[in-house]
Formats: sequence, structure tokens, C-alpha cells
Amino acid sequence: MSESLRTRLMRHGFNLFPAYRGTGGRITYIAADYREIRVRIPLSWRTRNYVGTIFGGSMYGAVDPIYMVMLIRNLGPEYVVWDRSATIRFRRPGRSTLYARCVLSAEEIDAIRDELTRVRSVDRVYAIDLVDAEGKTHATVEKTLYVRRREEGDR
Repeated sequence: MSESLRTRLMRHGFNLFPAYRGTGGRITYIAADYREIRVRIPLSWRTRNYVGTIFGGSMYGAVDPIYMVMLIRNLGPEYVVWDRSATIRFRRPGRSTLYARCVLSAEEIDAIRDELTRVRSVDRVYAIDLVDAEGKTHATVEKTLYVRRREEGDR
């Protein structure tokens, strides 16, 4: 699916937002339905650590908000989505530009909605691989997100 004008504007705004811009990562694509987002993290003066590889904080920060935004956009305003926890596993040093692709299936959205008809809240775990141009994984970020239906009194 291609980007829409709305998601293209969202991508540009996100990349200009100071907290995200500081990670050194850049969102390169947002599908019109917000079910796929791609991120690029170049090795640059902004992301380089003391030993000359991509700083782990840049890797994590560049993908940190992605699944939360995707779930908020796909579930809609009647749901609350929060980060619960995260881990990062470094597999090899990032000596070149790294890429991440986050995909949320229609089945996953349906499963969350269905489960929330039976329970108050759910935790969902998403793994994000940061890979180089050859497809070699340099780090894996695992995000746990909390989801529940919005209740009266929630903002």
C-alpha cells in the first residue's frame, strides 16, 4: 500500500518532532492505513557512539514509538495504548545504516478487539529487527504494549 497525503505529512511532522529527531532515526514510509512503518537509522555524527558504531539509544529511540502509534491509529479513539516494557538485544555492531520495518496485520487488530470484549486489558509483544542493507540483524527490540478500552474519565 502506498503512502497517502495524510501519512506523508505525518511522516514529515514526526521526523521534525524534536524528541524523535534527536534519535537520529528517520521514518521513511507510513502506509495509508498505518499498518506498516519503515525506519532508517544512518551511522552519522548524530548516531555514532564512542567506538564508532550506532549508539544503542539511537537504535531503540528510533523504533520506540512506532507500534504504539500504529495501534492508536488502527484501533481508534475508543482504546488506550501505552508502553509497558521494552528490551533490546544487540547482536552485532551497527557499522552502517540500519533499517526497521514494522507491520501490523488486520488479524492482529481483530484479535485485540476480540480479546478486549472478554478481558479488561491485554499486553501485546512486538519484535522489531534492526537490519543492514544485506538483511543481517544487528539488534532486536521487543516492545510490550498495554491496550484496553477507553473508560469514562480517560482523556
